[in-house]
Formats: sequence, structure tokens, C-alpha cells
Amino acid sequence: MGPCLAIDAMGGDGGPAIAVAGVALALSRDPTMCFTLFGDEAAVRAETARHREFANRVSIVHSPDVISGEDKPSQAIRRAKTTSMGMAIGAVKEGMADAAISAGNTGALMSMAKVALRTIPGIDRPALAALLPTLGAHDLVMLDLGANTECDARNLFQFAVMGAAYARILHETEEPTVRLLNIGTEELKGTETLREAAAMLRAADHLPLRFDGFAEANSLGRGETDVIVSDGFSGNIALKTAEGTARFIGDLLRRSFTSSLRSKFGFMLSKPAITLLRKGLDPNLRNGAVFLGLNGTVVKSHGSTSVEGFANAIEVATKLARGRITDRIAADLAAITVPEPNAA
Repeated sequence: MGPCLAIDAMGGDGGPAIAVAGVALALSRDPTMCFTLFGDEAAVRAETARHREFANRVSIVHSPDVISGEDKPSQAIRRAKTTSMGMAIGAVKEGMADAAISAGNTGALMSMAKVALRTIPGIDRPALAALLPTLGAHDLVMLDLGANTECDARNLFQFAVMGAAYARILHETEEPTVRLLNIGTEELKGTETLREAAAMLRAADHLPLRFDGFAEANSLGRGETDVIVSDGFSGNIALKTAEGTARFIGDLLRRSFTSSLRSKFGFMLSKPAITLLRKGLDPNLRNGAVFLGLNGTVVKSHGSTSVEGFANAIEVATKLARGRITDRIAADLAAITVPEPNAA
């Protein structure tokens, strides 16, 4: 039997239609998984009826309430026990599910997950990690992407440990390379916090990772490293810039290829390359950001995801559950001793 996953069927723009179809696609890829769908029972059952091949292979739990995109985290926490999002996280807390997936309100999801699951001993703050496309053999694991706008050196060190554990599961490598996002690669560049974090990582000899110094934002897509670590403020800006650049390139190509009859003919000749480019930039192929550092796995899907994108978020949750990401992070932290920042 594969992992059992809890699904917030009401989250995101597509609601039950996307969530249920995503579960159906995931089950077609891996029939060993089991799912519990949380949401309005009538709406969820109406969608499962469209997928009769798996309708009897999932459980449905009615939730009388839904977290909207406008709900503040404090409001969401007070309604956790009655909402589809909160009940999905609760299933992980109670050991009824190996991971929870939601396409709903990111702030609410993070807040409820932190309150319900708490952080792993040795982790001060959870971080939001996601995958970015590269020219290398593997996607890039990047964190933090917005959960913590201000971080100290200890936070960045912990993010490196968590990101490396994720990369070991994802890339099946025993010693992933890790770099800190900075304004330059020289050792003296950047803030004191970044230099302190670098010193801590260099001093941690027994970590199952290879610290490779600093990286600039313009090198994120080169595939030169497995993990990039930053505070949530810088990481979120870098991520949004990369996403905006990808959209700009797509729009620019579309405009160029429709500007004249000759351009349209050129598009027909280059269509295979354009299709490959579109796939490389498609966010649905790397859908599924994860809150690392909690006593349980919670995956955030894009709110506007496609069916395939939601199935890919389920795949991320499945890999992390099978790889026992929480246990790996806890074991890594327990096995190492590093000096505190500014320690004599």
C-alpha cells in the first residue's frame, strides 16, 4: 500500500473539479495510493461520479466550511476544525494521512499547519520550498520562498539542512550541493547574516551536503547546484522575477511569431522547439511547494493549477512521504553540532 494523502478538495480556483480529477490522474499513475477528500460532500461526490474507475477507492469526509482566498490566517486558525483545509491538516496530525495537499490560501495553510503540526525539534521556523527548472540534470530546490521575510544565520543554516534533505529524496543523491543566495560569489560579499550562515555551514563537517559558497540570482537556472537557500523576502522576489521573465519570454515569442506571414511560417518550422520551451517553463510541471520543518508533510499547490499540475503536487507529497522527509531532517539535526553565529 502506498502513502495515504489528505486532500483539501475545496481549495484553489478549480475547487472539487480540479482536485478530484487530479486525484484520478494520480491514481492512474500509481494505483497503490489511498486518498481522503475533505470538502462539501455533495460537490465532491458529484465530481467523483465523473471518474467511476476510482470512485470506490477514495474516502470523502464532509467539511461544513471553506477557507477563502480573502480569509486572514488568524480567522483560518479559529475555523480549522470545520474547514476542508484544516481537516486535511488535522488528518496528518492524527496520523490518519501521510501528507496533506491544498491549492487554497497560502497564508492560511501555513498558519494552520504551524499551529497543528508544530516544528521539528531543532527547527526554529518552517520554510517554503519549491522546484525551479534548470539547464542541468535536475530541478533546483529553493527555499525560503516567502514564509520568513527576516532570517538570522541560524535560520538559514536550518533551511540548508532541510533543503538538502529534500534534494536527497528528490535527486536520489547522498550529498547535494548547497549555496546561499547573495549579491556576489566572493566570500566577503553580502550581509553579515549571510557570512555567518556560510561560516556555520563550512564548520558543519558531518552534514550530508556539500556547501559550495554563494550564488547570484542570475545563475539559478544553470543547474550548477542542487539547493539554493535565502531568506523569504529575497527568495520570493527571485521566484516572482523568474516566473515573470518566463511569461515575458512566452508573450514575446507569441507576438514575434504572429507579426507577419513570414513569422508565422517560421513558427511552423520551429514549433517542436517552441513546444519544448513551453514545457520547460510550464509551472504545472513543477507544481507543489512544501512547508519543510514541520512534524508532518503539507504541500501547497498553485491556486490556478491544471489537473496535471494538481497530480504533480500529489507526486511531490508522495515522494516526501515515502522518503520520510521529517525523519531525515530530524536525524540530520541530531547528528551534528555546529558553532552558534559569532561564537568565540
